[in-house]
Amino acid sequence: MTRRVAVTGIGPVTPIGIGVKAFEESLWEGRSGIGPLTRFHLDGFPVHAVGEVRDFEPRDHLDERLVRRAERFAQFGVAAGRLAVEDAGDPVSGLDPERGAVVVATAYAGMERVPAETDVLRRRGWRAVSPTTSMAMMPSVAAGLLSMELGLMGPVECPATGCAASGHALSRGAELIRQGLVDVALAGGCDAPLNPVSLATFATARALSTRPGDPSTACRPFDAERDGFVMSEGGVVLVLEEWERARARGARVYAELAGHGHTADAHNLSRPRPDGRGALNAMRLALRAAGREPAEVGYVNAHAAGTAAGDATEVLALRQLIGGQLPPVSSTKSMHGHLMGGTAAAEAAATALALHRGLLPPTINYRNVDPACAVDVVPGRARKADVELALSNSFALGGINCSLVLAKA
Repeated sequence: MTRRVAVTGIGPVTPIGIGVKAFEESLWEGRSGIGPLTRFHLDGFPVHAVGEVRDFEPRDHLDERLVRRAERFAQFGVAAGRLAVEDAGDPVSGLDPERGAVVVATAYAGMERVPAETDVLRRRGWRAVSPTTSMAMMPSVAAGLLSMELGLMGPVECPATGCAASGHALSRGAELIRQGLVDVALAGGCDAPLNPVSLATFATARALSTRPGDPSTACRPFDAERDGFVMSEGGVVLVLEEWERARARGARVYAELAGHGHTADAHNLSRPRPDGRGALNAMRLALRAAGREPAEVGYVNAHAAGTAAGDATEVLALRQLIGGQLPPVSSTKSMHGHLMGGTAAAEAAATALALHRGLLPPTINYRNVDPACAVDVVPGRARKADVELALSNSFALGGINCSLVLAKA
C-alpha cells in the first residue's frame, strides 16, 4: 500500500509574516511585504525594492547559543522549523528519532560571511579568521542545527538547486515518507541573499525590478509592464507526516502532498526554454505521480516572478498542459517577493492554505494585460473557491524545474 503524505505544520518566516497566522492573513488581504532596501547603500544602485523580514528578532525563536553560531539564513531555517513543529502540534513527541528527517534547502547560504572574513584576513592575518566560519556558511548548517534541536536522527539533507531548492526539499521529504524510511520530515528552505554582491549580480544582469516609486508595487507578475523580480529573504519549513500517523494523533491536515515532477530545460543558464517543454514535463510528471489528470487542476500557484520571458513561458506551458480555459493562476511573489532557496516552500505553504481555507491568494499590482499572459491571475484580492487539486511551480536558473501537486485533505 502506498503511504500518503500529509502537510500538518507550516512555519513561515517571511516578509509578509512570521508564523502561519500572520502569513496567511497577508495572503488573504493581498498585503505586500516588499519595501525599500535598508540593509546597505550603494551609490547609484538602481534597485530600491526588496523583501526584508523586518520584524525578525532571532532571540525570539533561538537561544543565545544558536544566535551566535548561526548565520542569518540558518536562523531563518531553524526558526521556521520550530514554528512548523509548534503549528503541527509537536509531531516529534514519541517519535523514534531515526524515523524523523530534516531536508532544508538553500541557494545562497552564508555567502555574506565570506566578505566579512576576507576583510579580517586582509587586516589582521589568517590567524584572526574565525574557526567557526566554515561551519557557519555551509549550506547544510540549517538542516543540521534543526536536527540537533529536535533530536532527529534520520536523513539530514540540503538541496541547493537555486529557486527550485525548497521544492526539491519537499519532494525529498515526501519520498522518504512514501518509501517507508521515515514517518515525519521537516522540509523547506531558507535564504538571506540581501547583500551587496548578490543584489549587484542580479542588477547587472538586469533581472531585478528597478521600478521607481512605491517599492510595494514593484513586483508585477503577468503584468504587461513587469520589469523583473524582487529579491527577498526568509525561510519556510513544512511538517510532512505519514497520513495514517497524522490521523491517529488527531493532527490537522492542511493538504496532501500528492506528487512531484523534476525536469531540466537543457537550454540556457539564465533564460527559460522558449517552448516551455521543461516546465510542461515537470507538471506532467507531478500529476502522473499523483495519479491525477490535468483537467482536475483547479488552481496553480505559479513560479511567475515578474520577468518578461519567465512568466510568459510558464503560461505557455500551462496552456499546453491543460488546454482551453485555464484555472486561476496566481503569483504570491507579488506579495512576498522571491525568497530564492526558500521560495518554493513559501508557495507550497500558500497553496496548502488555499486548499485548506477555500481561498485563492491573489496576484497584487496587476494593472495591464499582457496577451502572452492573459489568464485569470486572481487580481488584487483573495477569492473564495473550493479547489480539490492544485499545482505549485518553481523554475530555477540553470533550467531546473520542480512542480508539486497538492490535494485537498
